[in-house]
Amino acid sequence: MSVAPARPQESDLRFGPAEWALSGVISLVWGSSFLFIAIAIDHVATPVVPMARTFFGALALACIPSARRMVERSDIARLLLLSFMWMGLPFLLYPMAEETTSTAITGMLNGGLPVVTVVVGAIWFRRMPSVFRMVSVLIGFSGIALISFSSVSGDEKGASADIRGIVLLLIALLCYGIAVNIAAPLQRKYGALRLMLWVESLACLWSLPLGIPALFDSHFAWSALFALLALGAVGTGLAFAVYGVLLGRSGTVRGMIGTFFTPIVGVVLGVLFRDEHIRWPAIVGMLIVVAGAIMTSRPDHS
Repeated sequence: MSVAPARPQESDLRFGPAEWALSGVISLVWGSSFLFIAIAIDHVATPVVPMARTFFGALALACIPSARRMVERSDIARLLLLSFMWMGLPFLLYPMAEETTSTAITGMLNGGLPVVTVVVGAIWFRRMPSVFRMVSVLIGFSGIALISFSSVSGDEKGASADIRGIVLLLIALLCYGIAVNIAAPLQRKYGALRLMLWVESLACLWSLPLGIPALFDSHFAWSALFALLALGAVGTGLAFAVYGVLLGRSGTVRGMIGTFFTPIVGVVLGVLFRDEHIRWPAIVGMLIVVAGAIMTSRPDHS
């Protein structure tokens, strides 16, 4: 009887120029997603956003022949759970949160995903990460917090948050942390493209009961359509496929590095499109983020 190869440890996985490039693509695409969500909910009802994102994302991936392959029936239940935890629920929670929470604060909390992933992974595998890994992730998150809190204030445009929005975002992050650990073995088994097409297609089904009625409470606008297309085809379809490849190459923790830079992208887009101002503490925060990302990319120290 053959023995399956052991799962590689996080410290055994390489993180080089190709992995940095993939992380850069993810940070640019996902960092702009908060702006696109805000544009979309100016015109469409909130439940339309997850339905459109997953529909356009699945449509984009369906154009790739290698993604259009069947999966084993024994994995359908896990795929249903994964689609709900990774996209079905979080994709609804984010636009709900952005109804009352600024995009900058949303980006800051989303940058905490590596921390959530480390905690969930430790519980999931009953194995605590090294002190070095925990410290490096927390350093990155501290830089994200500094960027966000120093870039917004209560007297500036769009600088608002409430308890409801923050709680919704924290629930979404917890869903992501669980989903990443569910996705890892499936991604190794099926590859990024096939897995993401199935996940996005099933997530679209989850969103239909709320999304279809919400269409009648929306009104058409070209800006909203283009925002939803960008969120779906690029941010949900191609970017999640890239992310799946990165997870397989670098592991769940270092695969999160791109999220460190999403608040930086959000700040730049805020300056360009929302007339927001960058304060000097935010520049310091960006340097801390870069330092945390570089530390996280290094091999783990036991």
